[in-house]
Amino acid sequence: MKHRTSEPSQRQLRVGEQIRHILCETLQRGHFHSQVLMDEASKVTITEVRPSPDLKHARAYVMTLGGRQIEAVLEALNDEARVFQKDIGRHSNLKFTPKVRFVTDDSFDQAQRIENLLRGTSADDSAEKGE
Repeated sequence: MKHRTSEPSQRQLRVGEQIRHILCETLQRGHFHSQVLMDEASKVTITEVRPSPDLKHARAYVMTLGGRQIEAVLEALNDEARVFQKDIGRHSNLKFTPKVRFVTDDSFDQAQRIENLLRGTSADDSAEKGE
């Protein structure tokens, strides 16, 4: 028997995508107090938003162009979370506005590691060969 609790519901997926669009629009408008966000917002990509089953919390997965300044950007995004929260409340029809937490999206790094394993190489092997 499969445990469906680990799989997001259709509603979670739909709400996650709606929130992702709202977050992207908020980033594009760029009305932030943080200088880091004002400088780097155009280089930030929100790849996915995963709401909790009760839709009261959401985790937004973020990448920066070239992975630069990701720690500073994440800190700034989480410091400015209330700005995003207001926009989610304004532009969604949810009963509760989810509390958003921004985290690094490392799925591309994981995919690269899997690719290397499948090819029989590792990052260590590439480094040793001077590639």
